[in-house]
Amino acid sequence: MSRGAPSTHAARLQLVLAAALFSTGGAGVKATTLSSWQIGGLRSLVAAVAVAVMLPVARRGLGLRPLLLGLGYACTLVLFVSANKLTTSANTIYLQSTAPLYVLLAGPVLLKERLRRTDLWFLALAALGLVCFFVGREAPSVTAPDPVRGNVLALLSGVTWAFTIMGLRYLSSRPGARPGEVEASVVLGNFIAFLLCSPGLLPLTLGTQDVLVLLYLGVFQVGLAYALTTRAVRSLPALDTSLLLLVEPVLNPVWAYFWHHEVPGPWAWAGAALVLLGTGGKAVYDATRQPARG
Repeated sequence: MSRGAPSTHAARLQLVLAAALFSTGGAGVKATTLSSWQIGGLRSLVAAVAVAVMLPVARRGLGLRPLLLGLGYACTLVLFVSANKLTTSANTIYLQSTAPLYVLLAGPVLLKERLRRTDLWFLALAALGLVCFFVGREAPSVTAPDPVRGNVLALLSGVTWAFTIMGLRYLSSRPGARPGEVEASVVLGNFIAFLLCSPGLLPLTLGTQDVLVLLYLGVFQVGLAYALTTRAVRSLPALDTSLLLLVEPVLNPVWAYFWHHEVPGPWAWAGAALVLLGTGGKAVYDATRQPARG
C-alpha cells in the first residue's frame, strides 16, 4: 500500500460513497429550473474551485497535456447536463456508459492496444444496448421534454468521455508523467466547461433551491466524489474498482425516480441491461484475467 493510501476496507467504502455521489448528478440537474447552460457553467465553476482545494496536487500538474485532456472532459460535462435536461436521467447515464465501446474501437489506433476476440462479444452487447435506446420512442414528459435529442447528446457525451478515458490512460502511463496531471485535468476541464457555458449564463435569476443545488453538485457530486475516488483507487485492485463504480449507473435512475418520479420506458431498461452487461462484463473480465496489471 502506498504512503497515505487508506486501508482496503476504507477504500471500498470511499469508492462506494464516491459512486453514490456521482449517481446523484442526473436528479440534481433536474432539481433546478435553470437552463442547461446555467447549470453546466455554474456547477463546473464551483467544482473547479472545490477540486483545486480538496486535491492540492492538481495545482502542481498544470500544463499543456492536462489542458488538452480537460477540453475533452469539459465537452463531456456540458453534454451530460444538456442531455439530462432533455431526456431521462437513466438514458443519459447509460448512453454515456457506452464509452468503453468507443475506447475498444479507437484503442488500437490511438493507444496501440490490441483488440482481442473476447472484446468483440462485450462490444456487441453494448452496441445492441445502444440500439435499444433509439428503437423505442419514449413520450415527452416534464423531466424529459425531448427524449430523442437528449439521447443524441447523451450518446455524444459517451464519445467525448471515451476520449477523456484514453487521455487519462495516456497521462497516467507515459514515462516522466508529473504528479497531479490527472487531477489538474479535472480542474481545467471544469473551468473550460464554465467558459463554454458562460455565453448562456445571462439573464440569471437564482432562487434558494438553485443555489443549494449548484453548491451540492459542485462541491459534493463532483468535488468530493473525485477526491474520494482519487484516494481510494490507490488501495484497490482493478476488479474491486470496476465493480464498485457500477454503483453509479445502478443508483442513478433510483434517485431520479425518488425525487422526480421519472420512469424510463421498457426499451431503455433493456438497453441499460445490455450496456451494463457489456461494459461491466468487460471490466470484470479484464480485471480477473490481468490481476498483476490491475
